[in-house]
Amino acid sequence: MELTSYLVVAVSALLAAGLTMYSGFGLGTLMLPVFALFLPVEMAVVATALVHGANNVFKVSLLGRNADREVVLRFGVPAVLAAILGALALGYLVQMDAAMSVQVDESEVSRVTPVKLVIGLMMIGFALFELLPRFNSLEFDRRYLPLGGVLSGFFGGLSGHQGALRSAFLAKTGLTTERFVGSNAVIGFLVDLTRIAVYVAVFAVAGTADVSVWPLVITGSLAAFCGVMVGKKFLHKVTMRSIQILVGVLLFSVGLALLLGVL
Repeated sequence: MELTSYLVVAVSALLAAGLTMYSGFGLGTLMLPVFALFLPVEMAVVATALVHGANNVFKVSLLGRNADREVVLRFGVPAVLAAILGALALGYLVQMDAAMSVQVDESEVSRVTPVKLVIGLMMIGFALFELLPRFNSLEFDRRYLPLGGVLSGFFGGLSGHQGALRSAFLAKTGLTTERFVGSNAVIGFLVDLTRIAVYVAVFAVAGTADVSVWPLVITGSLAAFCGVMVGKKFLHKVTMRSIQILVGVLLFSVGLALLLGVL
């Protein structure tokens, strides 16, 4: 790994962790395309999960006591179960050998594997959620918490995109700011713990684990810790719209690159 990769990961994790301290989402969404610049997409998902999980441990230690038990149970249990299915789906896609090739004049231009195709489409889809104005105020009633847990958990296990859906569902539960942030952190931690365990098992069995991700993961985790502390004190005035635009542009760009076989 070049020094540039560590700098990009560190700065991205620092800013993302700080800016998403209050929103409850964005770190994983932002870090996935960043890691995808330097790692195979499936390992980028794993690396993002490890940084996201480490960051949630830190957030739970600071704010977990404020979590709403009922919300955590009604949303978190379905999310954990669905995360197992999502993580297994990712493992299945990674083990598929088939790839689609784009050829021009008998010359192969690019190869798109199933995992790149699925993750790329999902990244573009979530990018549209961040960029299109009609989705800015998307919220759900409290009775839909279990459904929100299933959707958030499954996509969290498959690609790491869990926070935006989780926050949209939790925003209508009547929680105070402290309980919203605390509940978000606890549920995110439970999903991360579950999917990381499944990733480790699946990739170990398949023999596709890559230890080269650890230096980048440690760099990202330490930077995220610093970002949480900075965000807690100084970054609460940053608008969520600016974060959404940044995340959306990155997601769309890397998702398109995956579909074209560039990454």
